Amino acid sequence: MRRARFLQQTFLRGATKITGSNIKPSIALVQKRKYHDEKPPQFPGSDYKPGWTTQADFILPENREGIPVYRVLRDDGDIVEGATDPELPKEECLKMHETMVTLNVMDKIMYDAQRQGRISFYMTNYGEEAAQIGSVAALHPEDLIWGQYREAGVLMHRGFSLHQFMHQCYGNSKDLGKGRQMPVHYGSQDLHFVTISSTLATQMPQAVGSAYSYKLQQKPNCVIVYFGDGAASEGDAHGAMNMAATLECPIIFLCRNNGFAISTPTPEQYRGDGIASRGLGYGIPTIRVNGNDVFAMYNAVKSARELSLGQNRPVLVEAMTYRIGHHSTSDDSSAYRSIDEISYWQESDNPIQKLESYLIKKGWWTADETKALNMTKRKEVLKAFSDAEKTKLAPYDEAYKDVYDKMTPRIQKQLDDTKAHVNKYKEHYNLDKYESN
Repeated sequence: MRRARFLQQTFLRGATKITGSNIKPSIALVQKRKYHDEKPPQFPGSDYKPGWTTQADFILPENREGIPVYRVLRDDGDIVEGATDPELPKEECLKMHETMVTLNVMDKIMYDAQRQGRISFYMTNYGEEAAQIGSVAALHPEDLIWGQYREAGVLMHRGFSLHQFMHQCYGNSKDLGKGRQMPVHYGSQDLHFVTISSTLATQMPQAVGSAYSYKLQQKPNCVIVYFGDGAASEGDAHGAMNMAATLECPIIFLCRNNGFAISTPTPEQYRGDGIASRGLGYGIPTIRVNGNDVFAMYNAVKSARELSLGQNRPVLVEAMTYRIGHHSTSDDSSAYRSIDEISYWQESDNPIQKLESYLIKKGWWTADETKALNMTKRKEVLKAFSDAEKTKLAPYDEAYKDVYDKMTPRIQKQLDDTKAHVNKYKEHYNLDKYESN
């Protein structure tokens, strides 16, 4: 079949003369081949225009300059000379700052709550606030977001309330997911934020699929998918970027390169120039950004969105940041990094302090207002926390619902068996903590 198809195609092109089973190149084709090496290389394996060389020189990555890091804000709050101040309105800048502070306060309280055994699990966002808030502020409200698990600030900036965060972490009856997920696995259909899953990098090809769907439907929105440097080592990451590039999907890949995949530092994860170099390898427009600079993140993602939608193609943004907190409450980062290293990053290139310095120099904020805001947010978080802690859990039979549009006989039998078991051994279950149907 392949030979027949080849004969048919070459005959229709007029490139060959066919006599029986013999294929003789035409004079024009021989001449074309004869002078092929006198023209720039035109091999089908590359979309680019390389030149010829007579030297067998290998391209050594260590001899090439690294991809530069885009920045806007200095540590003292001034705009870097030559950089573009997005000149956001005062209200937007104050909202960014408020979200970052609120996220920070919530993290402290929820981390302590887990240590007290009041919730089962938590992940903080210390050090990565600007990468989240700057990026989501540059999106349109209906752009679809696929998060990993350190994007609480993204959801908070879109309007996810403190009560919703608390209900989810407690998995109670007011949790939008009805208690079916681990803590910090948030989701909101109304806010166009797909529910987070624990499995690393699975959201990446799924996000590409949704972006391809947007393209086919000609929707005026793009998709953004967040992932970490550790997730970039998964096979799903490579498949997703290749699919997005070849299918020309309007999607932004946003990598939070925070230096660690749980306890594994980046030098032990991969070789090469970070994650940005992979985007170039897949033919994806790429930018590396200071992830601790909220304005740099805003400018980069805003431009990425325009490029992605304007040309129907993926864009990769690598946010260079640092994870100040432990990976999660199941991790002790002191086992693999020094206190001095953490302290350095807390004091240098601090996302919240940089923005706060900018606001103060603008005359929009004061240090006293910072103290007042922290106290206010602490009270709000504790109130939401207390309300969630008092709220009963969802009825246990909710675990069997919403799997299918209609409950199948098999699942119905499982539910019936569970009810029979609970009724038989009810003295062993604290049924008062569950809401009744």
